[in-house]
Formats: sequence, structure tokens, C-alpha cells
Amino acid sequence: MVKPFVPQLVYIEPRALDYPLGVELKEKFEKMGLEIRETTSHNQVRNIPGKNDLQKYRNAKSTLVVGVRKTLDFDSSKPSAEYAIPLATGCMGHCHYCYLQTTMGSKPYIRTYVNTDEIFQRAQEYMEERAPQMTRFEASCTSDIVGIDHLTHSLKRAIEFFGKTDMGRLRFVTKFHHVDHLLDADHKGKTRFRFSINADYVIRNFEPGTSPLDKRIEAAVKVAKAGYPLGFIVAPIYIHEGWQEGYKELFTKLDELLPPEARDDITFEMIQHRFTKPAKRVIQKNYPKSKLEMNEDDRRYKWGRYGIGKYIYQKDEEADLRDTLESYIDDFFPNAKIEYFT
Repeated sequence: MVKPFVPQLVYIEPRALDYPLGVELKEKFEKMGLEIRETTSHNQVRNIPGKNDLQKYRNAKSTLVVGVRKTLDFDSSKPSAEYAIPLATGCMGHCHYCYLQTTMGSKPYIRTYVNTDEIFQRAQEYMEERAPQMTRFEASCTSDIVGIDHLTHSLKRAIEFFGKTDMGRLRFVTKFHHVDHLLDADHKGKTRFRFSINADYVIRNFEPGTSPLDKRIEAAVKVAKAGYPLGFIVAPIYIHEGWQEGYKELFTKLDELLPPEARDDITFEMIQHRFTKPAKRVIQKNYPKSKLEMNEDDRRYKWGRYGIGKYIYQKDEEADLRDTLESYIDDFFPNAKIEYFT
């Protein structure tokens, strides 16, 4: 069983203690008996313990940095949402395929930002700029925010902030089942709570350090009963031996466990497995024994943003994946909204 995340090491920016949440977290971690160090900046954390790069990487994944988010301009989060709301960065999970391994680069430690009121104020400004259009904010672009929220409650504050807005919607996705503290949040139906799910083979081989599928679905049932709009991301859709049966078992299990109230407004986002050459190098360095298939010769090349192309499945494989999974969803959840991304 994956227990709620507890950092082995905590760094705190001095400026973080100018904010009530920074003080609250420092006191909480002191009471927990955690080692606390000072850092000048959440971008300049050094001396993470470890005898080699692999050990340092592992230790960084269990290090939490409490800092102030200086840049209050939000990144775009298309097509998922208009903006990424920056509540945290980094993740304690060890998913072999994760794009954060390249985007986080040399900073795989987890950062949480304590100036939440300033972040919410900036979100309000974005909403006012786009009014009367609805503005969607994604809270999990650079982290699995649920994985640390039992400690920080920043996500819970965000859910309740958006519950009070007219033109804002919040969404996020998680692989963790530690959701109980979010069930009584006053969300007013304006937050879509999504869970990342996959075939057993993918979770077992490529998602260490995350909650098992049954626990994720169990948490999704709780979330649906708490009135949240519910969604699922199936990512990466990955071709493996017996993949058709593996994904059918996934949707069969979901159908068996989801209550009627979860089915009225449900979304599925599917993203096929892809990789870049820089990502492949980092993955092979961080997870040298991974079974993740990344053979460029078996894939087709697709130009990406910033000049870095990605390797995706061949067109016939992609069509087979898409048709098969969409047919499963249509069978079990005929009213669901489905989106597919390469």
C-alpha cells in the first residue's frame, strides 16, 4: 500500500516564512521531526544527499522545498485548459515515461508555493481578461498536486476559491488515492477531479511509487459521491503483449465499481505513448532497468514544439489503439466525452 507522502528532507526559503502557510508548514514539519534546511531559492537547492547521480535523484524525489512563486505569469495549458495554475512543481512518483523527467531536468525535487493568495489573485485577473468566456485552469501540469496536498491543503484552497468564481473552472489529475481531506471542500461543481488509470501491465511495470488501480478507482467513487465532476486519463496508451485484453479488463473493472452518480458527466482523455530523444536519455539514466519500449525504428516521427520532435506509434497501430479503446468506452460509458491526443 502506498502511504501518504512524507518528505525525508525539507528545505525552506526564508521568504516563505513571510506567509502564513510557510509558517504553518515549518511548524508542522518540526512537529513531525523532519530534517529542515534553509535554501536561498527554491530554484537553487543543493547538497541533496547521495553517493551518485541515481541516489541523488531518488533522494530528490523525497525532498520537499517550501518556497515563494515569484513568476505569477501562468503558462498555457492547451488543449487541457487555458492556463496552468502553479501551486506545486515536481512529483514523488517514479513513472518511467513521465515528461517531467526532462522538463524538471536537474531539479526533480518537489516544490510547493506558499503565496497562494497572490496566485489566486492572478487567476482572477486572467478570468476577468477573458470574460465573458469561461477560463479553465489545470493544477497538475508540473506535479501530482494531490500527492502532497494532505500536507499543504493548497489544492483544497484552490478548489474553494474557484467554487466562488463565476467564470473559472479548475481541473487536475492524480495517480494517488489520498483524497479524503478534499471530499468536504466547497467545490460547487466547478472542479473536475480526474484520475490517471491504465492497464495492469503499465501500472505494474512503469508506475512505481503510485497508488494501485483499485485504490484509484475507490478514490474516484468517493470523489463522485462528494459531487465532483469526474474524469479519467488513460495515459500513456501503451502497446504490450495482450494489450487489448488488458485495457478491456481496465474498463470492465471501472464499470463494475463506478456508481450511477459518477456517469452523468464523465470524461475520458487518452494519450498514446510517445517519447523524445532527450527524454529517452534521461529515462534510461534514471531507470536503467526499465522495460519501457523506446525504439525509434519502430515509431514514426512527429514534429513538436520548440523543435523537439517526438516518436509516436505508426498510423495503423494508432488507429487500432484508438478504435479499440473508444469501443470499450462506448460499450461501458455511452454518454462519456472522449478526447484522444497523440
